[in-house]
Amino acid sequence: MNPPLSRNEVMSSGSAGVSPAVFGLWPKTFCREHEDLFAVIKARQQQSAGRRPLRPGRSRAPFSIAWLGLLIALTPSFFSGTLLAQTAEKPKRNLLFIGQAKGYQHEAISTAMVTLYHLGRSSGQWNTVLRTDCTAITRKPLKWEAKNLDAFDAIVFFTDGDLDMDASQKADLLSFVRDEGKGFIGIHSAAITFTGWPEYGQMLGGYFDGHPWGQFNAPLVVEDSKFPGMENFPTAFTLFDEVYQIKDFSRRNVRVLLSLDADKIDLTRKGVKRTDKDFAVIWAKNYGKGRVLYNGLGHVQAVWERPDFQKLWLEMVPWSMGVIPGDATPRSKPEK
Repeated sequence: MNPPLSRNEVMSSGSAGVSPAVFGLWPKTFCREHEDLFAVIKARQQQSAGRRPLRPGRSRAPFSIAWLGLLIALTPSFFSGTLLAQTAEKPKRNLLFIGQAKGYQHEAISTAMVTLYHLGRSSGQWNTVLRTDCTAITRKPLKWEAKNLDAFDAIVFFTDGDLDMDASQKADLLSFVRDEGKGFIGIHSAAITFTGWPEYGQMLGGYFDGHPWGQFNAPLVVEDSKFPGMENFPTAFTLFDEVYQIKDFSRRNVRVLLSLDADKIDLTRKGVKRTDKDFAVIWAKNYGKGRVLYNGLGHVQAVWERPDFQKLWLEMVPWSMGVIPGDATPRSKPEK
């Protein structure tokens, strides 16, 4: 029998040319530790079979089991910038990450999954269950010891389109946050999810209304540096990413943490609709007894590699779970 491949051997083979069978040679303990990730990549490959044609100007990167295995193997160096403390203690909190794509495809979903999975494990703050389906979003008992909502403290949606959830699941999701005081995090295209379900938009705080500037060096302003995670950024900075314009959004309902600097963007660009020049990017809100966070960044995969962005999640995920405090009281736009 061939010995397990080393990381260097996998790297030298190249992610695109490595057969998925190669990962059968990794030690069994390695495979058991990352079985959620391997299940996700298989599901993502199945989803890709029915993709819609790309819109003009978009590209699609190759994705494979080998690629994810390589990413896992490189994780210690990928996360070295966050200076995470290793711990043997099992995290007591549980995060459910849903990465189902039913419309536009975002390659960064997989990178986001890996990032939050390893940030939780490495910091000892939370466990992450990764899914590309919505079966776990229910109060009903599931077969074969599969986890339902009872097992989780917060849910992440990096999703788009109308997800595979029936009426009872939708009701269970809202109740999970509103009535039970749990957390909900929407990332980027979560704002293009369930656009025909008003209650979801009310919980999230708004919906996608175009991205007039596409991917660009976005001029960003931190509006609340005291909120968990936001102290990692300067008051004003630029970041290459895709930022959405949001509709059905009001500062009367949310606390904006990060926004576009309207004085530094082209407001004459086709598709700009907000006459109030208010382009929120990250916000937090209370929803009943629970906590909701929307983070519009993360379309560009490189954003997930930034130490400041990783440190943001190390505080925002615990906030969503009610572990650390943070004021989500709505307030008006600060005066310059």
